[in-house]
Amino acid sequence: MRVDFYQLSRDPVENVIPQLAQNTLKSGERMLVVSGDDAQLAKVSGELWKRPDSFLANGRAGASDQDRQPILLSDQVEPANSARFVALADGQWRDAALTFERAFLLFDDATLESARGTWRMLDDREGVERHFWRQEEGKWVKAA
Repeated sequence: MRVDFYQLSRDPVENVIPQLAQNTLKSGERMLVVSGDDAQLAKVSGELWKRPDSFLANGRAGASDQDRQPILLSDQVEPANSARFVALADGQWRDAALTFERAFLLFDDATLESARGTWRMLDDREGVERHFWRQEEGKWVKAA
């Protein structure tokens, strides 16, 4: 399993999730986007719908069509859409993410220390591959 850490310094999470979702869908996978902040999920959904370069259909967990959604938004790490990729949009690690093929932990200055703790904690986990990405001049650069 792979965990990608994305340190947000320029763009807010609602602008980064569509990029990750688009790449996820291109690879033939589905995505679960998790946040404990309902307003954040609403912003992410809005940005997914209005992408000018692609159509990123999405829906909320608990809806009658949740199992058909290529991108499902939820406050729980439960892939009702059979997603194998999960994006933790609120910067909070959840161990249930380890059951996915790939996890994206998006964090900013407010959740930086928590992300560092998660990085160290995952260092001891067998079978977990970690990658750290940061924004430099508008591009994502692999830093570790």
